[in-house]
Amino acid sequence: GSPYRVNAELPGRALQRYCPVSAEGMRLLERSMEQLGLSMRAYVRVLRVARTLADLEDAASISLSHVAEAVTYRLLDREA
Repeated sequence: GSPYRVNAELPGRALQRYCPVSAEGMRLLERSMEQLGLSMRAYVRVLRVARTLADLEDAASISLSHVAEAVTYRLLDREA
């Protein structure tokens, strides 16, 4: 368990502990940061959303598809 009730409460320093990401997912996230110029703040937000998507599927870790969907949402947010 975690002391946080919702993923939005997760501080950046807790992400590594509570948001394990698959190797493929991490590669996509790193590539997205470089190619899209995402900040560390955006990185944290994408990870929180990816964790929520994984939670909705009862997944223990964040997969490539969770990261891809979270990055897509981030791009949509930037366009708005």
